[in-house]
Amino acid sequence: MKIEHVAIWVKDLEKMKHFYETYFHVEASAKYHNKKKEFESYFLTFDASARLEIMRKTGIDKTSTTEHLGWAHIAISLGDRDCVDQMTARLKKDGYPLVNGPRLTGDGYYESVIEDPEGNLIELTV
Repeated sequence: MKIEHVAIWVKDLEKMKHFYETYFHVEASAKYHNKKKEFESYFLTFDASARLEIMRKTGIDKTSTTEHLGWAHIAISLGDRDCVDQMTARLKKDGYPLVNGPRLTGDGYYESVIEDPEGNLIELTV
């Protein structure tokens, strides 16, 4: 058994697609558009074949500004500490908020956490 994909609602589908293509070299599917349901999505495939679906639908436009039950973050393995440091520096330089790190966590992970263009947390790890 494996997780086939995870999905996230977004406000700006094209901006989010561009972000993941630019920084994480995903391959995007053709856009799916269901006009009747006012729904659009892309599947973004990472090198290791994991997929993230980014979705937009008319009427879904509220975000939480505090911690809440549900998904907390997506973790992306970059291979080694140097890659984590370099990607963290690049994203921070390009204006994406750094939440914490790079650091060694109490449970032994080396990570940093940044926000994507819509404030979703991405954990960059080895």
